[in-house]
Amino acid sequence: MYYAYSLLLTLVLLAWSPSLLLGALGIRRRREGWRERVGRYPGTLVVRLQEIHPVWLHAVSVGEVAAASVLAAMWTTRRPTLSLLVSTVTDTGREVAKRSFPKAAGVVYFPLDLPMIVHEALAAVSPRLILLTETEIWPNFLRACAVSKIPVVVINGRISARSFRRYRLVRPFFRQVLQDIDLFCMQSAVDAERILALGASPERVHVVGNLKFDLTSHADASSLAEQWRRELKIEPGQPVVVAGSTHAGEEEALLRAFIHLRKEFPSLVLILAPRHPDRLAGVEALIAGTGLTAVRRSQRARTRDGATQIVLLDTVGELSALYAVASVAFVGGSLIPRGGHNLLEPALHGRPVLFGPHMENFSEASAFFVERGAALQVKDTEELAEQLAGLLRDPGGRDRMGKAALEALVAHRGACERTVALLERYFP
Repeated sequence: MYYAYSLLLTLVLLAWSPSLLLGALGIRRRREGWRERVGRYPGTLVVRLQEIHPVWLHAVSVGEVAAASVLAAMWTTRRPTLSLLVSTVTDTGREVAKRSFPKAAGVVYFPLDLPMIVHEALAAVSPRLILLTETEIWPNFLRACAVSKIPVVVINGRISARSFRRYRLVRPFFRQVLQDIDLFCMQSAVDAERILALGASPERVHVVGNLKFDLTSHADASSLAEQWRRELKIEPGQPVVVAGSTHAGEEEALLRAFIHLRKEFPSLVLILAPRHPDRLAGVEALIAGTGLTAVRRSQRARTRDGATQIVLLDTVGELSALYAVASVAFVGGSLIPRGGHNLLEPALHGRPVLFGPHMENFSEASAFFVERGAALQVKDTEELAEQLAGLLRDPGGRDRMGKAALEALVAHRGACERTVALLERYFP
């Protein structure tokens, strides 16, 4: 099965080869990125890694980096001599990781999961322990770790319903792969049940909670909101809807709702943050087709005050802090069947949170927030506009929801402490 998996992955990479070639021949940053993806890390970094034998912490993109940074902050406070190497898959994740892990020995791209490449990467890094966030399960990488007797731990582990169905199709192979993971720190009982059903050994599986609940709220949310209002030229008291991590199909719905809301709230500002920055040009064209005005966040300082109805977020790593300026927040990936995105970031600022019917990736957290009166789930665009209008009319209701959101976060904290306690077994 490993041979078949490697062959299939090779065929996928060959089909993608024009992009690989362009990456290899393109700008310097991309050339360096592809060298790292084939296990070729900078020589000076390799020398350093060979000396310190770091903990290799892998986080796919921005959301996983945020969760991993919470754990790293607690663990390195307790063990100041702990050395980390951080890897990501996406460019945006890499940029955020460099800011989130300033003391890491390095931030690199994760290697392609082919036998020769992963063996070369492991030989270069020489890690003492590997931490994989959420569901980053790479068969050849894990097999190489087992052969080299390098322990592997899944942190903040989760298995979505969609992933569970997909993995069950190859359960005999997946069961074999899971034997190469030494410890599973799962977010919920449901996640633990799914990983057990796929073949994980029961004695290795622990339910610890979601690390993202342990993110600390800003010391003074009001001052952060004022800072963002100045930065974005939004007047005090001017209502703001922040729509984060949106996908194609959701921007159209949000713009229809926004046009409707502007009739009652003419000074309303929409801050729109598409999940994938490469879609910005298309979203700008979409906005222009409605007759609304928009400006990119990076260009806002050069525009006239009060001239913009929509701000498009085109910078990396600012969305979480930007929720502070919201009167109401909407979490994307939820009006369409994408499983939803992180609703904890707006909650950290004590902001009321809305999301659509598709929150499968955060089913437990979203249900808990709704039950606690900390969030509202809407079924479609019409209900979204209706609930937004109701909250914009009701400052007291917004405050109550925001307070409930903060209380919901506090009630679920402790995952970081429990995970660190389990990781300490690897440092006798």
